[in-house]
Amino acid sequence: QVQLMESGGGLVQPGGSLRLSCAASGRRVSSCDMAWYRQAPGKEREFVAVSPSGGNVNYADSAKGRFTIARDYAKNTVDLQMNNLRPEDTAVYYCNAECLIGPVERVVRTDYWGQGTQVTVSS
Repeated sequence: QVQLMESGGGLVQPGGSLRLSCAASGRRVSSCDMAWYRQAPGKEREFVAVSPSGGNVNYADSAKGRFTIARDYAKNTVDLQMNNLRPEDTAVYYCNAECLIGPVERVVRTDYWGQGTQVTVSS
């Protein structure tokens, strides 16, 4: 089992920066794909950024050039650096881990989610 805990959310003015952190516990997530999603009130949860295990990072169009995802394998964490924040970035941000669980004979892909952290961009 994997437990995820987000932190670093808060209130920031437009154009400001914020750094979110996701701490994983229960097992190592070095072999998992780690990602950030967000969900605003009345909207569906949307993809923000992903750092695949053994792959290159990828971003949603809305995040490209402003957000940076980075993993610290030693600390078992993944961060999301957000710069030049806009009011449209206001949402609850969720950490996600996609892991392969079980023996090789019957491996299962399993998603784990954190509880989310609120990010509010407002003047």
